[in-house]
Amino acid sequence: MAETSPGIPDTHVLRRANEAGAVLLTADKDFGELVFRQRLAHSGVVLVRLAGCAPEMKALIVTAAISAHVSELEFGFAGVTGNAVRIRRSSR
Repeated sequence: MAETSPGIPDTHVLRRANEAGAVLLTADKDFGELVFRQRLAHSGVVLVRLAGCAPEMKALIVTAAISAHVSELEFGFAGVTGNAVRIRRSSR
């Protein structure tokens, strides 16, 4: 979305992903606010917290996390760090 629709509000990004039935992959912590505090509808969110990692390493870590937890990601909120994947279920 950053390349195709720069500046689009986070609520619109979340809505577009939800309408597409897609899990949203992001580094923006604001999506936790939208999902848990505002209880906005979503199909799932993966929050990537890998500051300082090389892009190639980020890709490997995120790919491995998604592969290992694919069945848990729908309608969940996952935080991915260098040494852990934490998944919380949220109300739809």
